[in-house]
Amino acid sequence: MSSKSSGSPGDSPVAGRMRARDIDRVNARALLDAAFEEGELAVEEYHQRSEQAQTAQTLGELQRLIGDLQPSTKTADLAPVGRRARRASAGGYPPRTRARDSDRQATCTLLDAARADGQLNAADHRTLTELAGEAKTLGELAQLTDDLQRSGDTPPDPAPPKSRRENWFAAGIAALSIAVAVGTFVAVDRPATPAAGPPAVDLGVIGPMVLPRPKLTEAEGIGYFRDAYRAKFGDTIVDEVDLFPDYATVTRGSQANRKVRYTYRGGFDQGDQPQTRSPQTPTADLSALNVPAIAALAARAPALTKVDQGTVSYLDIEGSGSGPIVRIYVGNKANENGYLEATLDGRIVRTLAFGG
Repeated sequence: MSSKSSGSPGDSPVAGRMRARDIDRVNARALLDAAFEEGELAVEEYHQRSEQAQTAQTLGELQRLIGDLQPSTKTADLAPVGRRARRASAGGYPPRTRARDSDRQATCTLLDAARADGQLNAADHRTLTELAGEAKTLGELAQLTDDLQRSGDTPPDPAPPKSRRENWFAAGIAALSIAVAVGTFVAVDRPATPAAGPPAVDLGVIGPMVLPRPKLTEAEGIGYFRDAYRAKFGDTIVDEVDLFPDYATVTRGSQANRKVRYTYRGGFDQGDQPQTRSPQTPTADLSALNVPAIAALAARAPALTKVDQGTVSYLDIEGSGSGPIVRIYVGNKANENGYLEATLDGRIVRTLAFGG
């Protein structure tokens, strides 16, 4: 599979054949969970690798499943990716390392800056942004920005974190290799002493990782989702999107007469096969969304809809015959509901309240 890397520690003659414990499989799946959460793996490949990790018999098999993943941290690294991949020899990540959604977003931000200062024309910017949304590795992202100038305040390239979780398999494998080598030396030098088997090495338990994301119904979360959407698809055009506090659903045109529905929970999961779509379907451009104004409306929505002790349930953004609209839905525990309807720049069109 694509994650296999020649010469990795898990492929060494001694360590690669070492039997994997249940805890080793749990740890590998925890790393895969974090990689999926951060967008390094698509849903199909994530499930495929997780299933293989569950049935892996050796440490070498597990290493091949995680060898091309970035060590996970709770803080997404938003430094420009192009420079990171080119400086891998100076301590950064290898170009074959899988890219996170945050890496694609960082590349798109760099492309936006290059468009703004005249390095890219509109056509080149659009093409490179689309390619960034489809890139799978840091090396692919680096190729998109290799010829761009960067401002003096560009953040330095990050190096893999030097924490106890870094290269956890490599550390365990190295320890096992040393144990085997020492045991062999003792057996040769002192034949009267019975050779003991290699000591058990605790590779450590990596607990479930929860990577924080802002609420998608608030200003920070709306902007976060829009950046992630652009990084994934290369544009900001939607037929319709519903932003709930913890997830989102999106319908977008894959072709003029086809539409696809996605669920977003840190990554975009295609929910079903493409469906028929009218070529005249109205759309909304999320880049035209006045995020501060819409977030301010959402904060006032319970009062404006007169829903007592209400909270924002979700935001609906869609195209319409009269122009793109935003609906902010409010509800409370008494099943009293209402919503605001506004333009993308935050002007209220109407307010409606109704009982449970």
